[in-house]
Amino acid sequence: MSGLPAIAALGFFLGMRHATDPDHVIAVSTIVTRAHGTKHAALIGAFWGVGHTLTILIVGAGIILFGWVIPARLGLSLELSVGIMLIILGIMNLRGIMDRVPVGRGTHSHPHPHGDYVHTHSHGHDPETHRHRADQTPVAWLDRHFGRLGAYQLLRPLVVGVVHGLAGSAAVALLVLATIPSPGWAIAYLLVFGLGTVAGMMLITALIALPAAYAERRRDSWQRRLRLASGLISLGFGLLLAWQIGIVHGLFTGRAEWTPH
Repeated sequence: MSGLPAIAALGFFLGMRHATDPDHVIAVSTIVTRAHGTKHAALIGAFWGVGHTLTILIVGAGIILFGWVIPARLGLSLELSVGIMLIILGIMNLRGIMDRVPVGRGTHSHPHPHGDYVHTHSHGHDPETHRHRADQTPVAWLDRHFGRLGAYQLLRPLVVGVVHGLAGSAAVALLVLATIPSPGWAIAYLLVFGLGTVAGMMLITALIALPAAYAERRRDSWQRRLRLASGLISLGFGLLLAWQIGIVHGLFTGRAEWTPH
């Protein structure tokens, strides 16, 4: 096997492997624990992969075709954005867990509806004990701001994929540029690499959703534990990544040292 078929095969399988990087898996796991079944989870993975591929193609093409140079401080900042994203996703998951913790006597927790929105948190049935008005729900807010976008619930994994793509695009493009001298074939490699990442992330998210779906069928407490675990891991890994980039690699200390990897 040689030429373009070899490049396509290599790019696709390396893209699938790239989807298994720890920061990628942790980021999508915080989103997938809210998914409704493996099909929905795979769709989340696909949108993450699309966002990741878009930035890989745009930034990678700029490096390959126009010789863009990524300064060390900018490269570290892009990687720091991944850590910040993981911290935010972890906090969002943990906040969702805390909303379900009973806050006093006379309160309890079970699913209840607000129009088309059904959710669970601790509350009482007296008006003064309910913790929000019927129109103060996440879906109501999203409907007001993004109601015209049919797939707005998939925007979050798309944005997360874009951020991760920004952080890793320089390394991928520089590796391709060093091994594939033809710009046309290098761009083709990036495209196939992105398709492999989409496929790999769809598989990963579907697998991650299996225990979440099982827990949802069995007991709500198990689902809360899964979300708690994914939130804590995401928060901890994000803080560790931010410390390494900001302190160890010198983004905040004045001596920035960055090597794309």
